[in-house]
Amino acid sequence: MKRRVASLYKRNLSGSDIAKKLGIHLRSVYRILEHQGIKRRSPFEQNRINFLKSPLSFKFKKSLTTAERELLIAGVMLYYGEGAKTRQTVDLANSDPNILKLFLKFLRKICRVNESKLRFYLYCFSNQNPYNLIKFWCDNLQITRKQFTKPYVRETNLTLQRTMAYGVLHIRYSDKRLLEKILSLISDITSSLI
Repeated sequence: MKRRVASLYKRNLSGSDIAKKLGIHLRSVYRILEHQGIKRRSPFEQNRINFLKSPLSFKFKKSLTTAERELLIAGVMLYYGEGAKTRQTVDLANSDPNILKLFLKFLRKICRVNESKLRFYLYCFSNQNPYNLIKFWCDNLQITRKQFTKPYVRETNLTLQRTMAYGVLHIRYSDKRLLEKILSLISDITSSLI
């Protein structure tokens, strides 16, 4: 029993999972581990293990046609140039509808993301109508208004002559493992081309 507890714990099962699996009390699991000199995991370590064991929110396509391979490279390179590389969320911002359509197509066709987890964040100026801009993006990207978070409306600066007819739109997908996958692809593709 003692060896089995230690073996299961080393295979990243939690104390409660081991207790359920072996039909023993949780305190017994931790006593056995303590007697064997196995240090108990910190909550941070256990959360990380649980996160890595949780199911993915996307189904990355492995077998690609030539056109899909081109889409993969286009999506990854767009993210390389325009995407956020830190934190836990895939976040690409741009004002060009074609760039955003292409990246969204990459997320949908290659990454096969969970559509309900996609979020959109609009950045615009106070002389623009956020409602009309959101409607424009919904129509062009085939998304729903409920997927938008509250827009950021910046006060118009008369000396600033920057024009963004449709504002800047962020496409966001909160999944650290997808971000890591995209960053890994960026590294692989760039190193193969340089």
